[in-house]
Amino acid sequence: MEKVFEQTLISAAQQVEKQIDSQLEQLDNLDSDDLQKIREERLKQMKELNKKKQEWLNNGHGVYSELADEKEFFEVSKKSPNIVCHFYKDSTERCKIVDKHLKILAAKHVEAKFCKVNAEKSPFLTQRLRIKIIPTIALVKDSKTKDYIVGFTDLGNCDDFPTEMMEWRIAQSGAIDYNGDLLCPPDQNRKPKNYFNRPKKAIRGGYDSDDSDFDFDD
Repeated sequence: MEKVFEQTLISAAQQVEKQIDSQLEQLDNLDSDDLQKIREERLKQMKELNKKKQEWLNNGHGVYSELADEKEFFEVSKKSPNIVCHFYKDSTERCKIVDKHLKILAAKHVEAKFCKVNAEKSPFLTQRLRIKIIPTIALVKDSKTKDYIVGFTDLGNCDDFPTEMMEWRIAQSGAIDYNGDLLCPPDQNRKPKNYFNRPKKAIRGGYDSDDSDFDFDD
């Protein structure tokens, strides 16, 4: 068995070596025209990305803003397919913690629109999205709600979680780009702290995790 295992490893290593040699050979065979084409393609990609970033900024991305009402929310959803929307109440202390983290992430991830909605002032939207626990963050990808962050349970079940933990959890929905490991939380070894031990407050409506696909085109 040991000899078979050893032979398997050797065979795998030889295969990887062949692939690397092939890639190096391709690079060695590139002429000036090939290199120019690569540069032009890369430049084209950079221009397209910059154009997208400018469009995002023109649509209010890059800042964490409050939406006045349901009408503004639906207007935003038509312009921004990726939305991170925090449903809050002034009386809920944990909403202030969410505000702090989303403000930082809004500037970092201009590919998504970061915003918040006063749940008490937007009862129609709150009920339609079936929001119950405050704070709740609705995560929209390609104009459909793909996920919700309800309370702080998914953030380490504590009040002093880092912004990176919020970023990682939002990225689970695909609403933002993420370069890390989506399977591994970035903050597993910290000792959690809870500053607010009051029961979570609820508002009218409910939340059903099996029915989170909300189409804004309706």
